[in-house]
Amino acid sequence: MMSDRKQATIRLQSLHEGENTEQQLPAEVIAKGNAIYVRYEEPKMGPYQGETRTTLKLTQDDLKIIRHGEVQSEQAFKQGQRLPGYYRSPFTSFNLSTHTQCLNIELNDMSGSASWAYDLYVFDEFSGHFSISLTIQEAHES
Repeated sequence: MMSDRKQATIRLQSLHEGENTEQQLPAEVIAKGNAIYVRYEEPKMGPYQGETRTTLKLTQDDLKIIRHGEVQSEQAFKQGQRLPGYYRSPFTSFNLSTHTQCLNIELNDMSGSASWAYDLYVFDEFSGHFSISLTIQEAHES
């Protein structure tokens, strides 16, 4: 089965400890089976300005974030569940887990939106509460 690929713009908003950050980034959206994959390069940060490519995998009821490159990490979200993950960078590495309080995913073909709120645990210690929303807007050829 051929997988569909489209260019898109994503908007990621993250709220943590009252601090709101928003990113707007170009992305590639790939539909495969019952999932869509959103791939984008993270803005370069940190002393080494290394490349990190992020893939979001969305289905009707769960979400996974996989990072490759300077940062390697995996986080999974499913409503009401606490799921394991990890984070590795040149400076640090740790196991983490996410306890997702709410997860809403609305996909319409290759665009859509998702929002989720979760508690992050690092080494089993509570590390903060996050609320994230994602909008995927297909790029229209001019």
